[in-house]
Amino acid sequence: MSDWQVLSTVEGQRLLGGTGAFRTRETAVSGLLYEIRYPAGVGSPEHRHDHDSVIYLLSGELRGTIDGREVRLAAGETVVHPRGVPHTVEAVEDSQWLEFKSPLPGRSPLSA
Repeated sequence: MSDWQVLSTVEGQRLLGGTGAFRTRETAVSGLLYEIRYPAGVGSPEHRHDHDSVIYLLSGELRGTIDGREVRLAAGETVVHPRGVPHTVEAVEDSQWLEFKSPLPGRSPLSA
């Protein structure tokens, strides 16, 4: 397991309202698992991926959109951001989640 890294961009776009943190938990031929933290008020601008993202919220509360539809997520809930579908994510309160991305992205969608 790697150390926490500062998260300031998603798919090349700067996060809104500050920065988060991420670490890679596991990598496999078919995908990878990130652990991500956003403080309250931090969010991602609308973006899309070349992979599916399955999110399991460990703590906090997230809100966002998937293809223009509003979504809220509480601790213990899951949501899928399908490949190619525009979406946003914002932490309503300090939040931490696991995010599995498949297939394995050609490049890291997250960066400092």
